[in-house]
Parts: sequence; C-alpha cells; structure tokens
Amino acid sequence: MNDLLSTALAVAADGLPVLPLRRGKVPFGNCPACTRNRCGGRPNMKTPGPCTCPQPCHGWAAATTDPDVIASPAWAREWRDAAAVAYHPGGAGLTVVDLDTESAVTWARTNLPPTRTVPSTRGEHWIYQGAMRSVNGVREGVDIKSSMSYARWLGHGTGTLTPLPHAVRDLPPRAPAPVRPAHVVAASVPGGAGVCRHRTPAFLDRGIAMAEQRITEASSGIHAAVYSTFLAVLSAHGRCGCLTGAHVARLFTAAQAKGESPRHCTDAWTNARNRLGI
Repeated sequence: MNDLLSTALAVAADGLPVLPLRRGKVPFGNCPACTRNRCGGRPNMKTPGPCTCPQPCHGWAAATTDPDVIASPAWAREWRDAAAVAYHPGGAGLTVVDLDTESAVTWARTNLPPTRTVPSTRGEHWIYQGAMRSVNGVREGVDIKSSMSYARWLGHGTGTLTPLPHAVRDLPPRAPAPVRPAHVVAASVPGGAGVCRHRTPAFLDRGIAMAEQRITEASSGIHAAVYSTFLAVLSAHGRCGCLTGAHVARLFTAAQAKGESPRHCTDAWTNARNRLGI
C-alpha cells in the first residue's frame, strides 16, 4: 500500500478528515464530472459540508474519514501522484495556528496558552480544541486554519490539546503587505513565441481582471485559490509572450491583499509554470 495512503487511513481512524495534496501543497483539481462545477456542488467552496463526488474534488470539502472512500479506486490515482496528506481541522473541531517563522513562534510562546505543537518546515503548528473561521495573515507569519481550510499532516506532535482561546479567536487580519513590483516582475514574466489568441489587448486585460476578481472573492483556501488562478492565467496567456510585468504585478497585488506573502506568490507562480512546462 502507498505510504501516504497508509498514513491517511491512520489519521482518518483518529477522527481527522483527510485529503491528498499534490506538489506545491495544494489539492488536486476537480474531476471531469465536477469541472466548472457541472456537478452543482460546493460552488467556490463558500459553504461548509463535504463534497459528494467520489473523487477528491473541491479542496477542503473532499476531506473524509471514511476508509472505503479514502482507499477507493476513485482516489487511487491521486494517492499515487500525491506529495502529502492534509486534513480539515474544522471538520474535526480543531484550529491550527500555523506559525511560519521563528519570530512567529516566539510571539506565540509569549502570547498564546500552551497546547499541542507540531514542528513544521519553517516553524510550528499549534493545535487547539475548537473551530473558527480560517484567516490567512492575521499577523506576520501567522495563519489560522480551521473551518473550510486544510492543513498538512505533520505528525501527532507533543503536548495536550487545550481549548481554543480568545487570544486566537480575536486575532484580526493584518494589513496587506506592501507590494514590491520590482520583485514581482523580476521573477515572473514568461517569454514565449506561441500562437497568440488575443485578438485585442482588451481580451487579455479582461482575463487578468477576471483572475483578480477570483482571488479577491476567495473566502477560504487562499493558497489553493491563488495557485489555481495563476495556473489558469498561464494556461491561457503564458505561451505567446503577451503577459507583461504589469499583468503579473496585478495578480500578485490581489493575492497579497488576501494575506499571501511575496514569497508565497512567487512559489505559486513558479509551481504553475513548472506544471505547464513554461
């Protein structure tokens, strides 16, 4: 059995709804039956509840504790291609305070009550008993992952779960980070000599405007929404050389207004380019 599938089954047995993540720590795209929400379920993932599709579609809403679904043939391809296991904290009545920097960990140790902690790639996950809305960027290096969101499974951690404190519930989203267009432009614009399908500049501008709106209206799973939007823009406009630094800066600005850091934006853009081979 695939190691990630084995892990997912064990985590689900502990009561945590799980789903596979692909490279870039994002969920798999919707299956053909659910593309563009033809299935009629979970539009924009704005309402709580599981997805009824047998495939791991619809991001966090795909998470389940049902071992027959997790190990089903419908999920087999995703587990073969998966890079990590994730879970839906809110679905288990939990909240994860994702501390992404050393300074964020230091802040938590000073300001938050002790609870179960799990080491992460760059910091720690602090896990509390109780669910709340998910918010990215409540302060520098701190995201809240709970209802309608997902967190990577990084192990059981240490310490005892404690109730979700008001110190976490009351954390406000911080002001958007300042955008540095030079940084955005330098790492981003693909060249290309493909066939241009943009009959007028307005066609491309309308596509960028729609992408900005998609990011701005995302109410949860911001990382996934930013990545999928970047992927869609590059798929439509990335091979003919028409994208400019100004277009990319508009997308990064929209993403950073939702709490994404410049580094996360650059990573998502790079991962989308790599997936498309641009």
